[in-house]
Amino acid sequence: MPKGIYQMPFPENEPINSYEPGSPQRESLLGKYKEMYNQSPIHVPLYIGGNEVTTDDKLPINPPHDHQHVLGHFSMGNKSHVEDAIEAALAAREQWANLPWENRATIFLKAADLLAGPYRDEMNAATMLGQSKNVFQAEIDAACELIDFLRFNVAYMQQIYAEQPESAEGILNRLEYRPLEGFIFAITPFNFTAIAANLCAAPAMMGNVVVWKPAETQMYSAQVIMKLFKEAGLPDGVVNMVVADGPEAGEVVFNHPDFAGLHFTGSTAVFKNLWKIIGNNIDKYKSYPRIVGETGGKDFIVAHPSADPMAVAAGISRGAFEFQGQKCSAASRVYLPKSISEAILNKVVEDVNSFKMGTTGDPSNFINAVISEQAFDRIAGYIDYINKSDDAQVVAGGNYDKNKGYFIEPTVVTTNNPKFKTMCEEIFGPVVTVYTYDDNDFESILDLVDQTSEYALTGAVYSQDRYALQLAMKKLENAAGNFYLNDKPTGAVVGQQPFGGARGSGTNDKAGSYLNLLRWVSPRTIKEALVPVKDYRYPFLG
Repeated sequence: MPKGIYQMPFPENEPINSYEPGSPQRESLLGKYKEMYNQSPIHVPLYIGGNEVTTDDKLPINPPHDHQHVLGHFSMGNKSHVEDAIEAALAAREQWANLPWENRATIFLKAADLLAGPYRDEMNAATMLGQSKNVFQAEIDAACELIDFLRFNVAYMQQIYAEQPESAEGILNRLEYRPLEGFIFAITPFNFTAIAANLCAAPAMMGNVVVWKPAETQMYSAQVIMKLFKEAGLPDGVVNMVVADGPEAGEVVFNHPDFAGLHFTGSTAVFKNLWKIIGNNIDKYKSYPRIVGETGGKDFIVAHPSADPMAVAAGISRGAFEFQGQKCSAASRVYLPKSISEAILNKVVEDVNSFKMGTTGDPSNFINAVISEQAFDRIAGYIDYINKSDDAQVVAGGNYDKNKGYFIEPTVVTTNNPKFKTMCEEIFGPVVTVYTYDDNDFESILDLVDQTSEYALTGAVYSQDRYALQLAMKKLENAAGNFYLNDKPTGAVVGQQPFGGARGSGTNDKAGSYLNLLRWVSPRTIKEALVPVKDYRYPFLG
């Protein structure tokens, strides 16, 4: 047991490298990128307990921007591997749960320092190669955000454990924050390396054991995450990485009596289906599983007539098109007042026409490839639909080609129908649709924004009128879990803007805050009578 009350280092956000031309950081990262691109093909195994498991079913790892090139392969598992991972997790649970909290904290603080130092280039390069993120997008995600998650979560863990009840005269009250009884199932997306690691690390930090199913399109950086955790000293079995067919894995996990929680980021449809499965299986579990999910978004930008047109344009260009719009927070529907719409649109079109698109190995490329052929075909289908429609038109971009990589031009669409398909449905790609309204209709437009989408993840309002901003904040109170004033709706920073949305966008448990960590503990109250009562009679009995 601890022999003292230990103060963890106070976290600060990791400084972001800018990778300007000629900088040593740029040369170092590009050197690592080329080394990893040209090295002998790698193999990513399953990580089950202390074993690295190779299967006969191997799938290729290809850069989305150069899909003919084979970086390596990863092993696909099956039901038996998922069962093995659960057994390994449960075998590790007692010893891990009983480890003093500061020892668990030390492991993740070490992982943060390793990532800030010797692992930074490798993690960023793996993300650039496997997920087609440019140098800056990889830096803010795979390096800085993940480092921030690890360091800030340690501080939040200390904050939670320090929260203790008062004790009246003659008694002593204590509150224990126990890990959940069983194992956590983490399902993670391709688009943020930091999210993939945090969905495993956050429950593990609180003493839980995890079975992790990463996205098949994120396997290169997933391997680096496991290497990082292992070097930091994470014991075998605490996090087990298994890639398997989704329904097959779910059949094992969601029928297991020790299933204790789901930590999920992905599509709304999948999350809702998993929730139904868990509900139908509720009698099989030892306890009520915790269900934490961050899902889709149909994120908005609304400009008031008083808004600065250039600020709005920059918010659209960055908010809609960074990482090819493959952020759940990316702006995909925009509402502009007529008086400034032309100035804004002209600037956005100018921006889009200036974007360079190509491989992530060339840092001058602002736009890279979308993640896969399936994503490419889906997004291209939306563009084809727009081109055939009478109430919308493409005003910039709109071309696509997958001969070498899955490249789709950033596409700006205007419509006269505020309920047009691309104003309502999540596209998850570099397509933004703009609707223009009469200047006097700002208040009714806010109602329209609130009612148009099933989602409520992020949104932004631009105005230099404080009354207009206050009105928007009230009208759109439930329309976005992360709400931005005069800024783009992307780029939440750990410790500054806890992230998550409600409605169809998830359970709003706010990754990057103590709120998320609270979901992974089961408190136990302990009351101790210092001098126990020895007679049942109360004074009122006389």
